[in-house]
Amino acid sequence: LKPAKKAYEVDFNVYSPEDIQAQQDRQVAEVATLLEQPTEQTAILLRFMRWNKERLIEQYMDNQEEVLDKAGLGADMSSNPPRLEAIDGFMCDICCEDEPGLQSFAMNCGHRFCVDCYRQYLAQKIKEEGEAARIKCPGDGCNKIIDARSLDLLVTSDLTDRYHELLMRTYVDDKENLKWCPAPNCVYAVECGVKRRDLNKIVPTVHCQCKHAFCFGCTLVDHQPCPCSLVRKWLKKCEDDSETANWISANTKECPKCQSTIEKNGGCNHMTCRKCRHEFCWMCMGLWSEHGTSWYNCNRFEEKSGTDARDAQALSRKSLERYLHYYNRYANHEQSAKLDKDIFHKTEKKMQLLQSSSGMSWIEVQFLEVASHALQQCRQTLKWTYAFAYYLARNNQTEIFEDNQKDLEMAVENLSEMFEKNTDQLSGLKVDMMDKTSYCMRRRVILLDDTAQRLRDGKYIPHFQVPTQYTNIMAGGWEFNVDLD
Repeated sequence: LKPAKKAYEVDFNVYSPEDIQAQQDRQVAEVATLLEQPTEQTAILLRFMRWNKERLIEQYMDNQEEVLDKAGLGADMSSNPPRLEAIDGFMCDICCEDEPGLQSFAMNCGHRFCVDCYRQYLAQKIKEEGEAARIKCPGDGCNKIIDARSLDLLVTSDLTDRYHELLMRTYVDDKENLKWCPAPNCVYAVECGVKRRDLNKIVPTVHCQCKHAFCFGCTLVDHQPCPCSLVRKWLKKCEDDSETANWISANTKECPKCQSTIEKNGGCNHMTCRKCRHEFCWMCMGLWSEHGTSWYNCNRFEEKSGTDARDAQALSRKSLERYLHYYNRYANHEQSAKLDKDIFHKTEKKMQLLQSSSGMSWIEVQFLEVASHALQQCRQTLKWTYAFAYYLARNNQTEIFEDNQKDLEMAVENLSEMFEKNTDQLSGLKVDMMDKTSYCMRRRVILLDDTAQRLRDGKYIPHFQVPTQYTNIMAGGWEFNVDLD
């Protein structure tokens, strides 16, 4: 029996280029039979409708001529098969060549050009512009589309291969439920039925045939348990200058009169703005003249004149400290994952050494590779738990999440330490390492499953809006502390 699907798992299929081509061919053949059109023209119609069969059939039945015209075909486009011809007295409108026996080509729209000019035009469209699905006739103002059959007559085999490759890419790009694997040099596509509207409630992680795990929603590397919307927000926060401004706000103050930025460089609270010479108290931001004899021991901390400035300062400092708390842990796991990956590259050598020193077989030392993969997976998950936690408000639900996070973190560090052992010690630690690997993966599943279940049950989606100001947003059992931006 197939095990029950976890809350964080999604259904998906992986397709090779051959599978994708077969899908296209089946759909074209099916619709061609219904519409009673040649396959080349049917393919153009489907591409025009972004492979929405139902919409194409409905509109075609309502107004056949209009659909054919908009798609770049026309009612008479299928009447005569395309062919190369040498026509007496013909002169090419592009190169003005008119020598006898000049080979030329024209679609049913009637715009005829010499074969050399047509080939150059198609080569530019395919090689330089990366176009394939909507290559129009080179005739001035003509919107008729060149089909695959016509193109095969005109171009070399390498251009034909590139043309069909581009058509395949267009097919996948047009399908909402299909995406190319973003791994370098990977040729596979992944199908997943998760809708865009659900991306605040689930992280649709899929696994390609090439072993690359990525989010189907945004195509970034797997970022469970953090939803795509929070990931975008977090990455922007980490990359832009918002936290630099936050630091300035936390460590400097503005002159209450001219708003010049001032950094305190001594212990005295009596500040004089160098720009406008305004005198004020650093502690309460009030006028220095109102302090009477209490010059160096401000006793007006609750005075209304400085309350707003102090509140903004405290909130900014608190916001910065909170951000740094989560960012440092996020960055630490990112760095640790890179170090663990370096260890993974050395794992095979360790496995070979372990074989020679302990007499173990290659299969018996596979526990090292399994542990290394588990370590990288868990680090990736832990990294994103801190981005996720940054947006969580403090409540009982948060404490459960942090307990799961803490358990996984401890398990990961214990497993990571074992990789630092000398090779001659590893054979005696095999059982312990296998147990720790299994425990790490169990803790990861528990954390992801619990978090995904709460997100999936949510009624509201997190809403974002300004650094240093927060609002609480409910999403299922989770309450989000979200920047107001």
